[in-house]
Amino acid sequence: MAPDINEIRNMDLFHGIKEEDLGGMLTCLGARTRTFAKGEFISIESDEVRWVCIILSGTVHMIKHDVWGNETILSVSGEGQLFGETFAGSDDPVSSVSFYAARPSKVLSIPFHRIMHTCDMSCVFHHRIIENMVSLIAGKNRQLMEKLEIVSQKTLRKKILSYLSLQSQQHGSSSFTIPLGRSELANYLNADRSALTRELSAMEDEGLISFSRNTFTLLI
Repeated sequence: MAPDINEIRNMDLFHGIKEEDLGGMLTCLGARTRTFAKGEFISIESDEVRWVCIILSGTVHMIKHDVWGNETILSVSGEGQLFGETFAGSDDPVSSVSFYAARPSKVLSIPFHRIMHTCDMSCVFHHRIIENMVSLIAGKNRQLMEKLEIVSQKTLRKKILSYLSLQSQQHGSSSFTIPLGRSELANYLNADRSALTRELSAMEDEGLISFSRNTFTLLI
């Protein structure tokens, strides 16, 4: 499906590109939009990934399955964020992870080589979009470093507090709503859901936090 310019004009990937140039740019890049229902896989391990996706709406999880079938959420990406660029930009485009629509999602797909290599028309937007792509990839790397910092904590409580502290900083408030349900949060923290539920209740009883479903308040 052809992209809707109104949906992409404010995306960071297209920052600095004139709105009147967006239509021609999308045609030149071979961009298209796709929609996915909640629970639908966008791509799975062992697929070749030769495109970069920008999330127009919804939430996409990058997940990894081990040989026993256990699933781990490696990253959670929302509107305006990228996925697929790591594999699309490498010498070996075969994916070692799966991408999954955790919410009904709409994504813009662009062949990676169309972004990184200027066309015969020498379109003026190419240098700008490459700069924007590098900036977004840097942001994605920081997100993965944050995940590493969280899961490297030695106890489940410290993992929870590290995650909630980061969410508080990102929202600029001690009260915030996280993008993960209880099972998803347990998966993200590499924890058992029952253990997570018990620990959250204990932390609330001790006056460290209060929460209702996915909305938390840090009592500091």
